[in-house]
Amino acid sequence: MNKIIELKQVYKDYPQAGTLQTVLHDINLDIFPGDFVAIVGPSGNGKSTLLNLLTGIDHPSRGDIIVNGTHLQNLSNKKLTAWRGANVGIVFQFFQLLPTLSLLQNIVLPMEFLGKLNKSQRKERGTQLLERVGLADEMHRLPSHVSGGQQQRAAIARALANDPPLIVADEPTGNLDATTAEAVFELFAHLRDQGKTLVMVTHNETLANAASCKIEIRSGRIHADSSPEPYF
Repeated sequence: MNKIIELKQVYKDYPQAGTLQTVLHDINLDIFPGDFVAIVGPSGNGKSTLLNLLTGIDHPSRGDIIVNGTHLQNLSNKKLTAWRGANVGIVFQFFQLLPTLSLLQNIVLPMEFLGKLNKSQRKERGTQLLERVGLADEMHRLPSHVSGGQQQRAAIARALANDPPLIVADEPTGNLDATTAEAVFELFAHLRDQGKTLVMVTHNETLANAASCKIEIRSGRIHADSSPEPYF
């Protein structure tokens, strides 16, 4: 089976006080289509940096990152932006919905950027995605007028707008209560069952134990991985 993500000897350095601080050390990682991978470990150890490299938001200092057949370090920022729109859906801890746009407009925006569908098709798909995450009655409301759980479900719908093969999430339940987090878990389980590849940073043990593979990062290095029994 072809790998959807392949990292080969990846390092990430940041300048600090006149020297370089290495945040990620010699990361080698293979992820296959349909995998559900949880990235765990203490805060400040490089987990979010790794996600930023996988999505092309940041660039490796050394090494090779191949996602869905593309060597990311070879792309310009402009090409990376276009590549990301077609290949990766990103779910942020703080939702990152545009506050002046309705939930529906937030979901349609990535489709407009990619130019994949016409206007009526974008609206239809956006409506269907919001229905899928249980927000059909809220689609015309602004993000500030719905709950945090509803905003996160809208963010998941937005991540699916262009039907990307890869979904990447950074602490997707970090700002949600236990009941709302459970509903988000179910959405991710449904995506996994549809064959999406999921890569998530999480401190939530329940979500981490739902993964097919759990990778721990400590001091910028892959410390361990395991394959727990599925929670879903």
